[in-house]
Amino acid sequence: MPLWSNAQALSFPLCNRLPHVPVFELDPLIDARWDYFVEQHSLAGVFHTSAWLRALQGSYQYSPKVFTTSAPAEPLTNGMLFCEVNSWLTGRRLVSLPFSDHCDPLLSSADEVRDLIEHLRTVMVGAHYSHVEFRPKLLERCFRVGCGSASSEFFLLHTLPLDPPLGDIFHNFHKSCIQRKIHRAEREGLRYTKGRTELLLTQFYQLQLRTRRRHNLQPQPYDWFRNLAVSLGDHLTVHVAYKAAQAVAAIITLSFKETVTYKYGCSDERFSHLGGTPFLFWKIIEESKTAGFRRIDLGRTEMDNLGLAKFKDRLGAQSQILKYYRLSNSPSVREFRTSWVTPLLRRMSSYMPDSVLAVSGRILYRHLG
Repeated sequence: MPLWSNAQALSFPLCNRLPHVPVFELDPLIDARWDYFVEQHSLAGVFHTSAWLRALQGSYQYSPKVFTTSAPAEPLTNGMLFCEVNSWLTGRRLVSLPFSDHCDPLLSSADEVRDLIEHLRTVMVGAHYSHVEFRPKLLERCFRVGCGSASSEFFLLHTLPLDPPLGDIFHNFHKSCIQRKIHRAEREGLRYTKGRTELLLTQFYQLQLRTRRRHNLQPQPYDWFRNLAVSLGDHLTVHVAYKAAQAVAAIITLSFKETVTYKYGCSDERFSHLGGTPFLFWKIIEESKTAGFRRIDLGRTEMDNLGLAKFKDRLGAQSQILKYYRLSNSPSVREFRTSWVTPLLRRMSSYMPDSVLAVSGRILYRHLG
């Protein structure tokens, strides 16, 4: 089947109505066709997998669903993946996908784009969704304003290619901010461990609590990370750097096909001078390159988070604009993250003890997807 490898391939208009084409809905956690289809499709990533979807459902009770023009008895040739978020606090909506940096629709023709988007307009009204949100990485042209979907949020997405020799990758690091910190970590004798044991997850989470508090953010619930580890199995790795017996920095990565995805990172600011975070990234790059991966997806960065964006730039990563789009019943629908509630939570989080901070994240995160 013809597949697109970049956004430039989608230059067609999307708003011309076509004769009615049946659209079917499937549950990707039950339908055996989905994982096979995801494995074969060139645009599919770790966020499309049933393992990621199982963790979302188990942690936040989201209902995954796929819309496709392939009949139930046929092999899948396309699919738009969503989770239904049904919250008394933030409303009822379809999101592709919650807590996922990006999730391209898996399509093979312009007609499929038109058919599925037109069908989603009907679904949105019939199911009383406030909106349908898309988070495309490569197929951004599918969701331009001219088709009735408005861009809702903008991020930077950084990707580090692993094709060059390791020496060249290291040479492209910023000399003082990355290279010297890696050398400092080695001189300080930082120790590196990886795996997905309960101990490593616990050490990661303690550092995550410190980091989220430092940035006045609610922490994700611990059960989310445990469910991810169980669901993804060997495709999830916890990387931890230690000074003696003290965990000083930790990163969680996900792997799928040719890509390693950096998903979560945290550290103890009291030991930041030791270079634990650059040290961990270098270990991950070395291992990923040796294992034959082609790239590291460094994830999305908020446009106003200049420090994180600069850090990823200094790793030699390539950046692109990541736009989220939505179909909405009302142009006045606002993101919960930018409402009055989030600034209040930010202020409160700096005063909460760890136990209360963890509980607040467990209560609130299912409403945020």
